[in-house]
Amino acid sequence: MDRLDAMAMLVAAVDEGSLAKAARKLGRSAASITRGVALLEARTGERLLHRTTRSLKLTEAGAEQVAIYRRVLDQLAPPDRASDVLRGRLTVTAPELFGQRKVMPILAAFLTDHPEVTARLLMLNRVIDMVEEGVDLALRIARLQDSVLTAIRLGTVRRLVCASPGYLARAGTPQEPGDLAGHACVNLQVGGGHEAWQLRTRPTAPSRLRTVVVGSHISVNNQATALDLALRGNGICHPLSYQVADDIREGRLVRLLAAYEPDPVPVHFVFHPSQRQGGIVRTLVERATPILRADLAAIERTFA
Repeated sequence: MDRLDAMAMLVAAVDEGSLAKAARKLGRSAASITRGVALLEARTGERLLHRTTRSLKLTEAGAEQVAIYRRVLDQLAPPDRASDVLRGRLTVTAPELFGQRKVMPILAAFLTDHPEVTARLLMLNRVIDMVEEGVDLALRIARLQDSVLTAIRLGTVRRLVCASPGYLARAGTPQEPGDLAGHACVNLQVGGGHEAWQLRTRPTAPSRLRTVVVGSHISVNNQATALDLALRGNGICHPLSYQVADDIREGRLVRLLAAYEPDPVPVHFVFHPSQRQGGIVRTLVERATPILRADLAAIERTFA
């Protein structure tokens, strides 16, 4: 359940006067409505409803939050009539390779279907201030900090260690993280020297992450070049799973040290509840979310 679902549940409960009526209106179970309210109370750190067997009443904090939730839902509501046309400008950001491979095809098809919408797609491998840089929708591959932003979870990706069969035949296969210091690795720190990778201390629980200093054969400034070098046999790379899923399935790269990998990293859509291009954002998110969730789930099955 995402935060937007929970907002709709609480607003429905207030409008209908009970959790049970809200459940019937939304076609959900009463338990799911209760979980939605609990999620919002946990995020705000405030009790939002006084509930009895016969009625519910908003707390002071609840009244403030419901007013905010109504604005958010109104702003993000897609057009409800077939004759309505989406118009406006949309700015989307995503990490470079994910944006190129996953987001750009969806956005291109969306613009074809909505010719009155224009868009900017910013491929940035850094976290930006969405308000300051005028971004309406961001795709983030990271564990999110609590914030006022609304997030919709899409799935997870893994951080892998990979090399080509040719490189491994020539240089041998590392058996544990410490072996990486003696291998040629492709470094994403352009300043040179050694790059530090995060891997588990042991292949079985309990385990924790440790920083592993790896040998550096060549330094580059983007992941696409690092992957190309690894495919050519120039060394070991440290990509995310979505970047190499096809290469591993087809044998061009080999997954190494799988037992030492860190936990998967979540992938989210993130947008600001007060942004004004709500109809466009919500329509794009509703189109892209099932596509990306299915894609990420298929990739995760490859590496689980």
